[in-house]
Amino acid sequence: MQSLFHMRLFRLIVLTAVFAGVCSLAWGSPKLQTGDLIFQTSLSAQSLAIQKATRSPYSHMGVILVRRDRITVLEAVGPVRETPLAEWTARGKGGHYVVKRLLLEPDAPSQARLIATARSFMGKPYDPAFEWSDTRMYCSELAWKLYDRALGVQIGHLEHLRDFHLNDPVVRAKLRERYGKHIPLDEPVISPAAMYASDKLFEVEQH
Repeated sequence: MQSLFHMRLFRLIVLTAVFAGVCSLAWGSPKLQTGDLIFQTSLSAQSLAIQKATRSPYSHMGVILVRRDRITVLEAVGPVRETPLAEWTARGKGGHYVVKRLLLEPDAPSQARLIATARSFMGKPYDPAFEWSDTRMYCSELAWKLYDRALGVQIGHLEHLRDFHLNDPVVRAKLRERYGKHIPLDEPVISPAAMYASDKLFEVEQH
């Protein structure tokens, strides 16, 4: 009888843990705040080239937006849009992600400015050429410009295309595909790797 009780208790504990994990993924971690930066290894066609060019596993990123009833990720993929957190994390390799936050954490007015500024980017098309303009957006450009314009904070150092590791065969093939013979080596670029490595951030959580 005691053994049966322990078995039922064990099953209850396991089911509770599984349910809690599902809820956490569906609704987002209570630790998350508007403005948190979230990084993942994308499974997109260009992900491997980005990883090799930047020597970082993180090829995609977004900005967490927390509202009363939902947590989303502002991202540049297709048009700039908000994606539910669980959907966003499920798209990454192995479901792995890392969340980072400014050392000087954004207060409520700063978070409101981030949300308001985010609206000005919504719907912009994706930029496969990584141009430094507001006509189209890529993921880290969106995050960098959002913080710069909303709070005057620049996260990560801008580089030029020539500064990346361009000799890898995978990278060279992607460059030829995108630019042909006219590669804009002096184009300013901000990479997910540069933002991830910024000393203005600290890690909040990873999964």
